Amino acid sequence: MEGVFDQRRYLIPFRSTLLPQIFTDTLVVGAGVAGLRAAAAAARGGEVIVLSKSDLRQTNTAWAQGGVAAALAPGDSAESHAADTLTAGAGLCDEPAVRLLCEQGPERVREILSWGLRLDRDAAGELDAGREGGHSVSRVFHAGGDATGAELSRCMAERARAMPNVRLFERCFLLDLVTPSDEPGSPVLGAITHHSRYGLQMIWARSTILASGGAGVLFRETTNPPSATADGLAAAYRAGARLADMAFVQFHPTVLYLPGAARSLITEAVRGEGAHLLDAAGRRFMPEVHELAELAPRDVVTRAIVRQIARQGGQHVWLDCRHLHGFAERFPGIAALLARFDIDPAKDLVPVHPAAHYTIGGVRTDLRCRTGVQGLLAVGEASCTGIHGANRLASNSLLEGLVLGRIAGEEAASAARAGENGPRHARIVSDIPPSRQGELDLEDVRSSLRSAMWRNVGIERSGERLRDAVEMFDFWARYTLDKVFDDPEGWETQNMLLVGALVARSAEWREESRGCHTRTDRREAVDEFALHDCWRRGEGEPQREPVAVGVGAAR
Repeated sequence: MEGVFDQRRYLIPFRSTLLPQIFTDTLVVGAGVAGLRAAAAAARGGEVIVLSKSDLRQTNTAWAQGGVAAALAPGDSAESHAADTLTAGAGLCDEPAVRLLCEQGPERVREILSWGLRLDRDAAGELDAGREGGHSVSRVFHAGGDATGAELSRCMAERARAMPNVRLFERCFLLDLVTPSDEPGSPVLGAITHHSRYGLQMIWARSTILASGGAGVLFRETTNPPSATADGLAAAYRAGARLADMAFVQFHPTVLYLPGAARSLITEAVRGEGAHLLDAAGRRFMPEVHELAELAPRDVVTRAIVRQIARQGGQHVWLDCRHLHGFAERFPGIAALLARFDIDPAKDLVPVHPAAHYTIGGVRTDLRCRTGVQGLLAVGEASCTGIHGANRLASNSLLEGLVLGRIAGEEAASAARAGENGPRHARIVSDIPPSRQGELDLEDVRSSLRSAMWRNVGIERSGERLRDAVEMFDFWARYTLDKVFDDPEGWETQNMLLVGALVARSAEWREESRGCHTRTDRREAVDEFALHDCWRRGEGEPQREPVAVGVGAAR
């Protein structure tokens, strides 16, 4: 990608020496499971600051209803978990990364249990394993039925707050990662941030760990919290990091669909308990689509739903939970949500529709979470390790945060102990000339962007629609990216334009259908595209990186 998107290095003009200065060994951007687990490990090497864009209840982790997958149940194995992950990933998983996740996953879950995580247990007191789409056995563990993310956030936040050398900065916005020059390969020295109370700040760090989450708010229909506006991805791109596999955005099949209501997730565990999808005529349709029926991989279920809706001219399909016993006890959060709309799942069908859920692409890293830019690590949904391939296996993301978060924190702790990544500060000047373009209404740009992403870069795509989206982004960018804003709404919109353009360009470039990327004009997977497409600032075409194969997992 090139042109207007690559002209701006920083979002705002500033002089680093004129701003308040904060120094730390490790800066963690993001307070979900990946960020907090990284902070816990990094704290062994020195001081840590964790930035949370909003409060800790507004992270993607805190909103996660689904569970954490790990081979802990009798008869299960890391090999079986890896096989299911590779199958879901549709030929684009890096096998060493998958094996790292599945082999270390059980230990990380046992560790977090020892820290006080309260997972659901059966009558005998054993961990209660459930099953979700794409898994061949029951290996998904939940908390409070449908509140796993909230419980995991509670546990991790309590541990972070109890560590004397970890500081949490809530309601602190990442504007940009700072580098001593604009040249490719220039190291990251920290970040410029905006705190809701203290304003602009320079935070200098030996290591910066990007754990800022995904980009679901790019789409009109999403399960993500309002904070998921791709800020970390955009900042990493401007700083010279590579973003990979951006075409792959996973859509969750079942989101409550009521006019005027927020798009609230109906966790996949409901289908794991035996709920059925019905068409407008009340007929179950998934057994005709896939041998696993409602438990097929998410991309399969999502496409089946949208095609069913198109075929029958409706707005949604139905989720039938009426035959499930003890629904309110098993899923208390969902039951309470439905009750607010006078829906009783024991008697009523639940209207559902897909929505954007998880950003599979992200900042490209190796298995030690290193980005190729000195001083910058990335982890969790903001990263692209190759674990998820072209389609994330259900409930692997929380596990990824635990496993890779620890590794990222270890890397940062090691750098702090060794005194690496100096000097810890530099004189940085950002000059931005006044805009010569006319004004666009910011709210209208944002709304139009999200609608265009949903229509043209959504569940089913075509070359023509993708080209239209790219042209629209180029137009909006000319009138928006050259402006200087002084509040998060403006910065978010600029970040969304940049990352939305990357998603559209990656999807246009990938002339095939694979995993959750579906092209109606290129229905089959193509061997030529069985690779990672990596996009970097200043380069018009993506770098092509082969998929890693082999059974060896990194330490």
